[in-house]
Parts: sequence; structure tokens; C-alpha cells
Amino acid sequence: MALTYEQAVDSLHVLDPAWPRPAVLDALGAPENRHLLDYVKEDPFGAHVFPGNVPGYAPEAFLADLDAQLPAGGPIHLWSYIPTCAYRCRFCQYPVVVVKGPPEVTRERAAHWVDLNIAEARLWLAAVPNLARAEVGEFNVFGGTPSLLPEPEIRRLLDFYRENFRFTAASTIRFEGDPSTFTPAKLELLRGLGCTKLSSGVQSFDDHVLRESGREHTSAMCVDFVRNAKAAGFEWVSIDLMYGLLDQTADSVRRDLDVVLEHEVPAVVCTKLHLASYADSRTGVTGEKPAAWQLPDYRDRLVRRGHRWPTLGEQYQMRELLTEGLRADGYAEHPTMYFARAGLGPEKWKSIMVDQDRQEPEVAIGLGGSSSCRASEAITDVNSRRYAETVRAGRVPLGSATRFTPEAQESRAVKMALSTLRPLDDALHRRRFPGRSLFAEPWLGRFLALEARGLVRLDRTAGTVALTRDGEVLVEAVINTEL
Repeated sequence: MALTYEQAVDSLHVLDPAWPRPAVLDALGAPENRHLLDYVKEDPFGAHVFPGNVPGYAPEAFLADLDAQLPAGGPIHLWSYIPTCAYRCRFCQYPVVVVKGPPEVTRERAAHWVDLNIAEARLWLAAVPNLARAEVGEFNVFGGTPSLLPEPEIRRLLDFYRENFRFTAASTIRFEGDPSTFTPAKLELLRGLGCTKLSSGVQSFDDHVLRESGREHTSAMCVDFVRNAKAAGFEWVSIDLMYGLLDQTADSVRRDLDVVLEHEVPAVVCTKLHLASYADSRTGVTGEKPAAWQLPDYRDRLVRRGHRWPTLGEQYQMRELLTEGLRADGYAEHPTMYFARAGLGPEKWKSIMVDQDRQEPEVAIGLGGSSSCRASEAITDVNSRRYAETVRAGRVPLGSATRFTPEAQESRAVKMALSTLRPLDDALHRRRFPGRSLFAEPWLGRFLALEARGLVRLDRTAGTVALTRDGEVLVEAVINTEL
């Protein structure tokens, strides 16, 4: 059952007495910010996909919009989505394909999905002529768990993309996977194939929390992954940490932070447990099957068995422990909840997409990928059978697309820029949108209302709009409810 507003307020003020009261609670509990609490109480993190405001857009029109933007733009974010997983986590609502069985079966399934991904990529190159000429800023092989792929398939996939897309000396290649699958041999393979970045869904260093989440790796495997990846020479090793998980406590999250700091993990992505369906808001890509934890009866049954879900207040204690602890150790946050050690710069693929002076296209190839340009965005089909049939029929398998009106294009640019947590620059905005200003309507009234509630600061002399600390914590709720 979803919390009522009154229940959400009560949950917000149930705290772990061993840890400080989160600074954001006053703002989040204020009656004038009721809509923000209504947003966060359903667990969204929300700033993954920025949906258009005109649904039912023709996928072919999106491809034309993308082709038109590419020649004048900078380096793009290109990603290959390999949906294979050895198992499904209890919180995962992304489109994945579980691959189990004898080695010959898993090899065949892996080859099947690499075949489909390459076939789809060829369709993109044919449908978007300028794509082959667009410089790749960062290429990410995401999942799913692409690190499950055997060596020949990894080589085949990476070789294809390098031979058919425009990689330069400045392009970076990142590979994602489960900690247990990044063996020393696989790390050596990836390093030899030009990968310099790794991402892994560690989620927690607490073995009990991992087991209850349905993860099949241990905390020791997570530590080994970090050590081995750094020893292998990877310049960027990123781990995902989640908070708000079943049976998780602030003490457990603090221990997660201690492990990160002890091993000097280069980059950390902190994510609040998300149980609201992405399909309702299009702020992410959801598969056809709900996560086990999304089922109310399943969640209630866990509570009856003696398990416990953290309250909203405890979740914000966990968030503050992570964010303040990382900042105190020199990590920089850019964009929201993406942290990197000093000197490493922002998360490159996100920076390409959302920084105010960039906001370049994202092209996602694979089941359930999310692609965008300034005029429109599209999501690849999430039905694995229909996806495969469409690719075999020779069509780019986009399941849906939405368009941005001119007003929505401007709004999207502001939202994405705010998600970086960097001050909005009115001079940049006016160059991008002639005749418009952040210090004129419709923006001025919105920002003044946010300033009155302590969420932004306006500096007319410098021509900037900056989030306050409370605004940074609530930025996803702000951009998805007020802008």
C-alpha cells in the first residue's frame, strides 16, 4: 500500500537515534513542500530519462531528429545494452533476460544477444547516416550483466563498435558487470581491449542485506573486484551503492562508506531503492515483469516474517551519511548522487548528456535502451521476443517515442542542467534559447518561489541560479514536480 501524506510525514520523523537528524527534514516536512514529499515517498530517483511532452511520436521521426542534430554537436554518449543476467535481483525492474544452464547453453545465449545487438546497430547506422560520423565521447557496455559474456563475444562486440563508429583518442570505453564475474582474467581481457572504465552493482558490503536483495555475490567479492580492478590499471572503477534496502540500517550504510574510503574507490553512485514503476513516469526504463519487491503482498509477507523496511527518515539519514562522508573525503558530486574522487572530473557519459553547455545525444542500442536528442527521445522495445522479431525484420526496434515542444525543449535543458548540481548560467541559456532568460518569465516566478522556500539562490549580478544544500537533496523531486 502506498503511504498517505500523513503516513509519509510520520515516517519522515522516525529516525535512528544513533545518527544525526537529516538537515533536509525541515524542508521536506514543510506544508508548502507537500508535493515534494508526495514525490519522494514513492521511492523515485527520477532523473534517468527526461520524457517528452508529446506522446505517440513516430520512431522514424525521432531518428530524423537525431540525424539532424548530430552534425552540429559535440561527442555523443553511445551505449550497448546487453540484457543477460545470471539471476534477477528482488529490486530490479529493468528489462533483463536470465541466462542459466550448462556452459554450452549460456555461450549460445550470449552469442545470440551479441548477434542481435550488432544487427540492431547496423540498422541504426543505416537509418541515421550521420551516426557513423559522430564522435563517440564515451561508449558504455551496460546491462544486464555484460561481463557474463565469454571472451570471443566480448571481443566481437567491442571490435564491431570500434570498426563502425567514430572512436578517437579521446573516446573512453566502459564495461559493466557483477563483481563475481570480473575475474582477473576478464579484467586483463577488457584492459587489453581498450577498456579503461568499469562499473559494478555492488549495492552493499553487508552480506545479510545482499542476500535479502537476491544478490548472489558476497561483500568479499566486492572488495576483491575493487582491488583487482585497480591493480589491473583501470583509471575509473565505479560501484553502485543502494540505500533503503530491506533490513538495511544506518550502521550498515556507514560501514559501506568505511569500505569505500578504506579502499579509495574512484567513483560511487548512490541510489535510493526505487519501487514505483518507471512506466508510470517514463523517468526510467522498466521491463515487462515487476520486481519481486514491487508486489505489495510480497513486501507485506516479508514484514510478517520479521524483516523491516527503513522509514523515510532513516533513508535520509542513510543518504546524508553517504553524501557528507564522501564529500568530507574529497569526492565531488556531479551529477546528483554520482561521486568521483578529487581530480577525476564528472561522470563523463552523464556530463555529455546533461551539462548545460553540452546536452548532446545519447544513442542506446539493445533491448530497453533509452535514446535522446534535443527534439525528442525514444525507448527501445522491452519485449524480448518482439524486439528480436523487429531486428530480424530489418527495422530499428524502437517501442515508443515522445517529442518536445519548443517550450518543453527549454524546460528539459533547465532540468538536466539542474541535475548536475552546478549553477545555471543565464548567459548560456540565452545563447541556446534566443530571447529567453532565466530571470524572465516563466522561469523567474518559479525560481523566486523556490528561493522563498530555501531551495535555490538567485544571483542577478552573476546571472546564476544555484541550488542550496536542501535543493541539492531534493533536486529530482523539484525538477519532476515544479519545472
